[in-house]
Amino acid sequence: MTVNVTDQDRALKFYTEGLGLDKRIDYPGPEGRFLTVGVGDSPVEIILWSHAPAAGQPVENRPGVTPGPLILESDDLRKDFEVFRQRGVTFDRPEPEDYPFGVRIEAVDPDGNQISLRQQRRPNRTDG
Repeated sequence: MTVNVTDQDRALKFYTEGLGLDKRIDYPGPEGRFLTVGVGDSPVEIILWSHAPAAGQPVENRPGVTPGPLILESDDLRKDFEVFRQRGVTFDRPEPEDYPFGVRIEAVDPDGNQISLRQQRRPNRTDG
């Protein structure tokens, strides 16, 4: 997944220090800095790709571009929410909300990209 950012250093700080992801690749390539972050041992990487602030509309409003939501799973979202909030992460609402599938809240990075933070509902013995 690629997340478009206007300042890669600021985005790196948000995703590593704010959300606790790991910096994976930081390569100053000929077409621009190739910078990725990831979660623990997962092979999935998030590319923090630089684009100019004057590049026009946000990615989600450009014709022909279908952005995919960035979703991070948590084992204890309410606990993680408190940690993230103390680290200065901004959210779209004051507290995580309960849904039929579990708990969720949206974090917002410095460029306005939304990150969906979710905790799946754990089945209990009465669920069969």
